[in-house]
Amino acid sequence: MDLGLAGRVALVAGASSGLSLAIAVEFAREGAHVSISSRSRERLDEATAQVEAAGDGRVVRFPLDVRDHAAVAGWVDETTSALGGVDIVVANAGGPPAGMATAFDLDGYRDALELNLLSSIGLVQAALPHVRRSPQGRVLFVTSITVKQPVRGLALSNAARAGVAGYAKSLMYELGDSGITVNVLAPGLTRTARLEQLAGGDAGLEAMASDIPLGRLGEPDEFAAAAAFLASRRASFITGTVMSVDGGAVRNLL
Repeated sequence: MDLGLAGRVALVAGASSGLSLAIAVEFAREGAHVSISSRSRERLDEATAQVEAAGDGRVVRFPLDVRDHAAVAGWVDETTSALGGVDIVVANAGGPPAGMATAFDLDGYRDALELNLLSSIGLVQAALPHVRRSPQGRVLFVTSITVKQPVRGLALSNAARAGVAGYAKSLMYELGDSGITVNVLAPGLTRTARLEQLAGGDAGLEAMASDIPLGRLGEPDEFAAAAAFLASRRASFITGTVMSVDGGAVRNLL
């Protein structure tokens, strides 16, 4: 199935590792030009090599902290100068610290909102003038299944990522007449270095997988395939959705 991503330009935030790196690689496989960012220059160099090896498109890299809105605007400008525009935006950032709701003061919540909500809004605001000129504009937000089913002990994530879903829904109404789709990806337990660290070993990973109906953890490339579909021309009538990619872990009906 041709996804129609060849020649498109994708901005992928936080793409030095994990799910965003998998998305960048998948876009490259589909023939897109990809611009990636990350705080770690060293890991960004390694990620760039992986993305370049995955396809024939051009790859731009830009070291930055997604909370630095001026740097994000500079990344967008450099991408448009190098690649000619922006068709796809993937907003993502690392998760905030784990902990119960009463474990954090207001500064803790402000930090989480800056990291997960305001960074996403800032990226979209910087890129949107260019995306509006695209014949296939796509905006994707990477969040977590916590937007559908809050997880005990992840109070900051539960609060901040739900805000991302609300912003995406609001944005959907404004961009519909431009043909730009806006969607949210909600990954479940996916085998990344961060998850392996949190699990503390194979026994922890097995315990996590035991509560998933498919009986296993997700793989980053499975998540990336969902992102590529939502970014594609095949998903032109899908907007405003929160798509779980979780092996059935979320138990709600919608």
